[in-house]
Amino acid sequence: MSVKIRPLGDRILVEPIEEEEVTIAGGKLVLPDTAKEKPQQGKVLAIGPDIITEDEDGNIVGPKVGDIVIYAKYAGTTFKTAEGKEWLILREDDILGIVEND
Repeated sequence: MSVKIRPLGDRILVEPIEEEEVTIAGGKLVLPDTAKEKPQQGKVLAIGPDIITEDEDGNIVGPKVGDIVIYAKYAGTTFKTAEGKEWLILREDDILGIVEND
């Protein structure tokens, strides 16, 4: 059974992206979860109805589904899905920027 989550108001559903811990020599460094920093980047899975993604000229101004965003370190509410994935619901104000690749 698949569950869909639709954020309300100005909230955004994000799947945090865990950064790999790598030593200078290139080997993997395994840290316990308690020693890891909280991720601050994630992929937008859904946006609430009150989020404006375009201005009056049609220019993209806000996050849209599929964007990679940077958010405040301790922002939002984290929860686990039935499949064991960790997701985060943030307010639009907690989004600090959108990652753009050239």
